[in-house]
Amino acid sequence: MRFPEYRARRLRDHAVWREMTAETTLERRRLVQPLFVKEGLKGRKSIPSMPGQAQLGLKELVAEARRVRDAGVPAVLLFGIPLEKDETGSSASEVDGIVQQAVAALKAKVEGLAVIVDVCLCEYTSHGHCGLLSEVGGRRTVDNDPTLGRLAAMAVTCAKAGADMVAPSDMMDGRVAAIRESLDRAGLKHVPIMSYAAKYASSFYGPFRDAAESPPKFGDRRGYQMDLRNSDEALREVAADLEEGADIVMVKPALAYGDIIRRVKDAFRVPVAAYNVSGEYAMVEAAAAKGWIDREGVIREILTGLARAGADILVTYWATEVAQRLKA
Repeated sequence: MRFPEYRARRLRDHAVWREMTAETTLERRRLVQPLFVKEGLKGRKSIPSMPGQAQLGLKELVAEARRVRDAGVPAVLLFGIPLEKDETGSSASEVDGIVQQAVAALKAKVEGLAVIVDVCLCEYTSHGHCGLLSEVGGRRTVDNDPTLGRLAAMAVTCAKAGADMVAPSDMMDGRVAAIRESLDRAGLKHVPIMSYAAKYASSFYGPFRDAAESPPKFGDRRGYQMDLRNSDEALREVAADLEEGADIVMVKPALAYGDIIRRVKDAFRVPVAAYNVSGEYAMVEAAAAKGWIDREGVIREILTGLARAGADILVTYWATEVAQRLKA
């Protein structure tokens, strides 16, 4: 295929041929909108580091979820923020915890919207880490195995409240198996698991920690989240989660990890989600506010690039906006 016999521009010069031959297309059915629900909050509270996003009270959550559904976004990913936090994140698994209340409200009042619950302890612990703590070698660290039961208990109460899917994001070893076993034992075999299988210790999470009020009170999360330098390790993590019963695997963050999305998709041929995280969102919003970029064009390019890399599901704070645009 050489010039002049081959002319790639023939299919670019006309809008119809460009559309007909496009290999990747954004679709509303692949979008997931993250939402933050805060216990005791009335109305909504803006998140300064995430312009356009807010913590929501229960009533406001229902109203926002209806707007998400009406735009054509099929699912939301819920994060709960309790009034009281403790060392063990006890409210995460309470039957009347904030996220369990939120699930029940959405299932009762917003027909046709799938509800996914993020399963992790970081929003519920007073120390901000994703699991239970213990002393090892004179230092406090997250204790993997005791944490599994807490995560499984949270998954079960959320599923019993009506969650259509649970999404463990903690990165503890063995948590998918523990959750799958507990769900099955509770008669919830039908509830799928979307595992944050390749979740990296990233600098892109800062605004989320403001939104979820979950920054670690000491240290960092590199002891359990993945090292950004590693790619083969991501495949081992995904393989382990699939073997333990994950139905969908996620790569997080997304923008700097297109190579990981592609490797996971090629290696396993299973549904792959990509989380377009808070820092990625905030950078675009900040640059757009300065007039430095074409905001709509950059959003479209980022999400299309993630889909092109192999992401079947796009978790993004722009989901509702993009869906409205696609609908129009």
